[in-house]
Amino acid sequence: MIRCAQQDPSEARSRVAAPSQYRHIVAAWLVHAYTASGVVLAFLMFIAVMEGDTVRALWLFLISMLVDGTDGMLARWVQVKRHVPWFDGALLDNIVDYITYAFMPMILLWSAGYLGEGTSATVLAVIPLLASAYQFCRADAKTDDHLFLGFPSYWNIAAFYVVVLDLEPVAVTVVLLVCAVLVFVPVGYVYPSRTSTLQGLTLALTCLWLVGYGVLVAQLPDPSPVWLAITVAYVVYYVALSLYLTARRSRTAPAVA
Repeated sequence: MIRCAQQDPSEARSRVAAPSQYRHIVAAWLVHAYTASGVVLAFLMFIAVMEGDTVRALWLFLISMLVDGTDGMLARWVQVKRHVPWFDGALLDNIVDYITYAFMPMILLWSAGYLGEGTSATVLAVIPLLASAYQFCRADAKTDDHLFLGFPSYWNIAAFYVVVLDLEPVAVTVVLLVCAVLVFVPVGYVYPSRTSTLQGLTLALTCLWLVGYGVLVAQLPDPSPVWLAITVAYVVYYVALSLYLTARRSRTAPAVA
């Protein structure tokens, strides 16, 4: 008598699960590739700067901010750490952010003459780069309640306003030095996609600011005062909320014996 072989249920489940697991792994790698596209954008920024096309560089800054603002949400949704645990996506993100948020903005400002000329311009460009190198290597750069500790190296945004306002080297020097000092001041800055307090409002205003950024770049060299005021109002809101959250953290922090 011939008996039919019984299939091991666990083996059947593993065969069914395998295609799904492969899809998750592919999705995780696609998210990492999306983050890595920032390196390509940085190279295109460099080309634009070397060709003297400041406006094109600013458009590329905007695209890089859109990528940076969405890749983290995609990574958490796809659960990249679970499906590709041996690849450090956070490190990749920091590398890309340093190049696009710190290095390339300083190259732009230096090349376009906004930092002045000679040795003083070189030194002024290097100071934010060193401050950001420290910031990106801090183990506590992001707090448990999802704030950036210290000025979060938004040098691309500083460069944007320098160009839009066509600031003189003296004013640019003050802005960069103040921001460099703020890297070391323990103020918590809003992480728009993760800070829970007023998150819906913050995200909506951030989107409006991004629209305003695009409008102002499209209008260069004669940006609209109305759109400029709208974008500056967002910066004021961002700083005010950051200071409020910092004050609240200091009130609720446990006392040190």
